[in-house]
Amino acid sequence: MTTPPPTEQAVAVELERLRGTMEAGFARVDGALALLVQRGDQTDKQLADHEARLDSLERARWPLPSLAAFVGVCALGLTLYELAAR
Repeated sequence: MTTPPPTEQAVAVELERLRGTMEAGFARVDGALALLVQRGDQTDKQLADHEARLDSLERARWPLPSLAAFVGVCALGLTLYELAAR
């Protein structure tokens, strides 16, 4: 039993089915890539927001070590003054 050779019309139908399958696959991949790009953009925005918040926290924190050093020097000066007064 041999199968008859495919006709040109059958080949054209199969090629059209293959084309439809490929278009559906490409559309699905394109949608997935668009979703990944959107998530990447959201991640970039969150990272930029976190960087800005971290920078503002670092700027607001700089007086604390200076203030601690100033209080320490004042305490040392007061202690030396009391020792000298005896």
